[in-house]
Amino acid sequence: MVLAASDFSSMHFNMKRAVVFSLFFPPRSMKFLASTHAIDHLSLVEYVSFFESDDALDHISKVACGLESLVLGEPQILGQLKDAYQVSKAQGALDKILEKLFQHVFKTAKKVRTDTNIGSSPISVAYCAVKLSEKIFTNLENQTVMLIGAGEMVELSAQHLSKRGVKDIIFANRTLENAQPIAIKHNAEAIALKSLSENLHRADIVISSTAAPIPIIGKGLIETVLLQRKHQPMLLIDLAIPRDIEPEVNQLEDVFLYTVDDLQQIANSNLEERLKEKVDAEKIIKLSSIEFMEWINNIPNEEVIKNYRRQANLLKDELLQIAIRKLKSGSNPDLVVEELADKLTNKLLHQSLEKIKKPSKSRFNSEVLSDKDPKHSKIES
Repeated sequence: MVLAASDFSSMHFNMKRAVVFSLFFPPRSMKFLASTHAIDHLSLVEYVSFFESDDALDHISKVACGLESLVLGEPQILGQLKDAYQVSKAQGALDKILEKLFQHVFKTAKKVRTDTNIGSSPISVAYCAVKLSEKIFTNLENQTVMLIGAGEMVELSAQHLSKRGVKDIIFANRTLENAQPIAIKHNAEAIALKSLSENLHRADIVISSTAAPIPIIGKGLIETVLLQRKHQPMLLIDLAIPRDIEPEVNQLEDVFLYTVDDLQQIANSNLEERLKEKVDAEKIIKLSSIEFMEWINNIPNEEVIKNYRRQANLLKDELLQIAIRKLKSGSNPDLVVEELADKLTNKLLHQSLEKIKKPSKSRFNSEVLSDKDPKHSKIES
């Protein structure tokens, strides 16, 4: 199975020489990738990690739980892993062991999410901004949000807001042409920055992240906006460096102003909490991995049982046909049934009894040799 994430790709295999074989590009695959993309094989090797058996199980479980992600505990990777699993399953690329492996991984990830708080505290600034908005306005769906700028921060903020059901979003940018693409993507309204003062009063929440060298929102503008809003509260989040919003705005009533530094402190604090939760998550993964490896180690026994059952059924059918023919030829039914039972019992027990006898013979031989040992004879005399 192949997983392609934003910052890594991985391949997962079940090989004959190892029960679970999961890795980032095995040797043959590396050579194939190197030749396909005209990359020197040796230069590719330094970017490759290899995990096998227990280590492979431990690694893929950590990936699914977000413990290996750049953003610790993020849930998106689990969704990507499930998508890759569905594609592989549809292509018939999963055998019994890989199927069981990924079901185990998904179950483990769910338990980690349920039993720990690994993903509960936001650690990205954009996500912190949206979580902060939820604390001030309990129902974001009823709020109008204005996003100023068109960079990554604005895009991430828009994604988080959309997931929380925010329908009224206004994108403001230096020109209308710059604002329209992202507005269309999120089914939102676009305005040019020059019309900011006429539209700012419509927004309950303002998230700004531009590259302007000086503030674009001043104290005077917000005073006017508050009058237009009849002093309904406003949340202003300034994610820009240098600042988009004058610090003096924070002196006004009915305004909550937060800067990127405030949110970064929250994010750093939350990261410390996630690091603590990571320890508990790793314990859950270890315990779950033990269960899975026990199942793996029992696979040979399952095959023995399956073969034994198949042979027993073949033997039963063979002896049953013999018994039916004898009954049809007029043989005594009681004797036929008794003979069938004896033969079936003897044949089923034959191999097991032979295995039991073998150790007994070796013990007997060792006892005989011991009796012939002169030292042993001397002691007894």
